[in-house]
Amino acid sequence: ILDGSELTLEVQQQLGDGVVRTICLGASDGLRRGLTVKNTAKPISVPVGKPTLGRIMDVLGRPIDEAGPIDSDVTRSIHQKAPAFDELSPSTELLETGIKVIDLICPFAKGGKVGLFGGAGVGKTVNMMELINNIAKEHGGYSVFAGVGERTREGNDFYHEMKDSNVLDKVALVYGQMNEPPGNRLRVALTGLTMA
Repeated sequence: ILDGSELTLEVQQQLGDGVVRTICLGASDGLRRGLTVKNTAKPISVPVGKPTLGRIMDVLGRPIDEAGPIDSDVTRSIHQKAPAFDELSPSTELLETGIKVIDLICPFAKGGKVGLFGGAGVGKTVNMMELINNIAKEHGGYSVFAGVGERTREGNDFYHEMKDSNVLDKVALVYGQMNEPPGNRLRVALTGLTMA
């Protein structure tokens, strides 16, 4: 943490003699080489569990929805080891998404993680809205939406769509929006995976 501010910096490389190279997770206005920072001696950790459902958070797990603090006693580091192969569920049961083209051409296994990647304006957010809606209503499941580089308008639309569909209490929303620093957009996917 930068001395005298709430700016969080993640150590990327130890250069020796107390000098580190960091990733800035916030606005970098006024930063320069050689500034003094405070070592928290712990990894970046975010709240997890049911208290995050229905909330909008930033890359550090801080609420940005003006609905007060997140009352979660459990936090986890955003840097987790991938589960060992023998810890994975061998289930071949398919998740019926309700989107016919996905169910036919690219079915998803139940209990897995789903991500959509693609260029701007191709329908990723619309598909995710439909998936989250169907998983919540048809299967009673929970979802985490990590908006990496989302436009602010799209994030707002997504929130209101979830609210209007009455599934907001089944989804946690994490954003590293287009207007935020690169460090936020870089790490927000890890935050979303940790919450999932």
